[in-house]
Amino acid sequence: MKPLTEREIRTAFLNCTKGEAKRLSVPRDLAERPWDDLDFLGWRDPQAPDRAYLATELDGRPVALALRCPSGGSWQLRRSMCSICLTTHTGGVSLMVAAKAGKTGQQGNSVGAYLCSDLACPLYVRGKKDAGVGARLPESLTVEEKIQRTVTNLTAFITKVTA
Repeated sequence: MKPLTEREIRTAFLNCTKGEAKRLSVPRDLAERPWDDLDFLGWRDPQAPDRAYLATELDGRPVALALRCPSGGSWQLRRSMCSICLTTHTGGVSLMVAAKAGKTGQQGNSVGAYLCSDLACPLYVRGKKDAGVGARLPESLTVEEKIQRTVTNLTAFITKVTA
């Protein structure tokens, strides 16, 4: 993924207003991110633990989504699988909900997916971050095929938000 600037990220949001995008928290360490190992940039809002964001490129242009996620509860003790990268975690997967883009989102419609709570899917897929014993089920796919599957799953999620 090519590095994104703060301005590119803020203007790429599909499911929030320009004012909301202007006020949300964008990571300050964008220059230090491992862009070559990212299929998307994901982060949690340090001021609002129930908010998360992701930014990626689709068809050569940046797109970003604002997400809502639960903050705590007994559901975290179960072993769950991320629907984007297929990594399993005990307590490390959250249901994240994105308001749909446009009028339907303004009317309260949303789309949800189970994602790695830290939004580090690209790093788990590449083996750059360890989610613990048994987190990656044995597969015969190559790393490149796993990356492509992750991108396909993310694209499908974004498509549901924009449909």
